[in-house]
Amino acid sequence: MKDQQENQINQPVSEDWHSQEEPNVKERNLTANPGDRIADEPQTIEEKSQQVAVDSPDITGDHIKVPTYFIVEEPDGEKKALHHVKDAEEISDVIRQARVDEEGNRIWW
Repeated sequence: MKDQQENQINQPVSEDWHSQEEPNVKERNLTANPGDRIADEPQTIEEKSQQVAVDSPDITGDHIKVPTYFIVEEPDGEKKALHHVKDAEEISDVIRQARVDEEGNRIWW
């Protein structure tokens, strides 16, 4: 269990708007949905894990941050990056397979 925690990849997620360190999409003058783009050059799992699809306030004013790729671990231990649009069906399948053990820890398979 300890090896899993040390080998864990941390992804960007929503934080309070006042703790934001980087400018948001509007402040950077980016086009709509820049996080939907898939890079032309191959990227590592770590690079993909840091890409952000959505980084802006929602209708309630809460700041939302959603990763472009969801990193999942296959039963054989291999990590895989699933794109939030292109691989949406596979992401749904992975979520359906999620389980929680007695301690509240997720078990994926």
